[in-house]
Amino acid sequence: MDIASKKPPLAGIRVLELARVLAGPWAGQMLADMGADVIKVENPEGGDDTRVWGPPFVESADGENLSAAYYHSTNRGKRSIAVDLKTEEGQAIIRRLAAQSDVLIENFKLGGLKKYGLDYESLKKVNPKLVYCSITGFGQDGPYASLAGYDYIVQGMSGFMSITGEPDGQPMKAGVAIADIFTGIYAVTAIQGALIHAMKTGEGQQVDMALLDVMSSVLANQNMNYLISGIPPVKLGNAHPNISPYEVIPVHDGHIILAVGNDGQFRRFCRILGIEHVADDERYATNKARVAHRIEVRSLLTAETTKWSKADLLAACGENAVPVGPINSIGEMFEDPQVKARGLRIDLEAADGTIIPGVRSPIVLSETPLAYHRPSPKVGEHTDEILAELNAIEEESSQWKETGKPPKGPAAS
Repeated sequence: MDIASKKPPLAGIRVLELARVLAGPWAGQMLADMGADVIKVENPEGGDDTRVWGPPFVESADGENLSAAYYHSTNRGKRSIAVDLKTEEGQAIIRRLAAQSDVLIENFKLGGLKKYGLDYESLKKVNPKLVYCSITGFGQDGPYASLAGYDYIVQGMSGFMSITGEPDGQPMKAGVAIADIFTGIYAVTAIQGALIHAMKTGEGQQVDMALLDVMSSVLANQNMNYLISGIPPVKLGNAHPNISPYEVIPVHDGHIILAVGNDGQFRRFCRILGIEHVADDERYATNKARVAHRIEVRSLLTAETTKWSKADLLAACGENAVPVGPINSIGEMFEDPQVKARGLRIDLEAADGTIIPGVRSPIVLSETPLAYHRPSPKVGEHTDEILAELNAIEEESSQWKETGKPPKGPAAS
């Protein structure tokens, strides 16, 4: 079979997204890229909060506001249905959709959907196989469970900001909302695991994802540095706590990244700079020694690197297998030949012909390629289409009960 004719890996999976802003929609977009039918439930009055988080805004050819660029960064591939959850009619629609879905993603505050009868305990009664993913700031239990969670605050609470920034400067957050994004990615992993369990056993479950859990866990070696030593890591700017030299270094026309990971690379770098004797000095010969004398190492190196141009030092290091790299702007990143060769930028055509740019998923599968069929939807763009499909599925299910012919989709279970 031609690879272009193969279905993406999650084709046939239906996802109901009751999520706003970033963590939940990021998970939904990843699932849509992998072929799931993601139905985004939006408030008829304005839709997702991020639709107005601009400028910049995406405009159609005739000048119509198609929502903020922020919204389009995390909602491609979905269909939008406008539903007022405060009404009995709206709640009934969600229950009907949940009954025919495999996955539900929500990021309401703890108990926020219970008052509508749309919490996990309520919906598993209408669909026992449902994988119900709840994304909150602090999880479904614990002293902070009822509090709203925000990416920026969680970056601070997790310890991340205490290790980010210059040693004598303010603690710094990341340049993007990494607590939200990491949580969305972890949520997709958990959802797929729960889906496999549901397919094997017929049993759904609730997935409990918390921003603080995720952001705390991804501190990786810094967590272990503390757990083993008992000493909290501190801000080191662009330096690495366990490796030296592994940092941004100056050249006479800017900066580059030097990522020396072993003693051989350090010796070769010293040879490039004409200071081989530094690599022979017992204070700098091993990584352990260099970490202990990191300030001296930096001083010795930068005294020489500032004599080089960025292009010349990058080329020399490349020829000698010393890991270095440029510090690109986002514009330069999109012009990088490797990024272009990998096709990271994609352009999707809306129903009115407007071309909306985006960035593809970093996931590449050889046999079940991901799908990029549509850009982010307008509020309620697919309401009539989705309700018509739902009516047809329910009618088919009703006929099955009368005739014994199995219907399609989750109702078949």
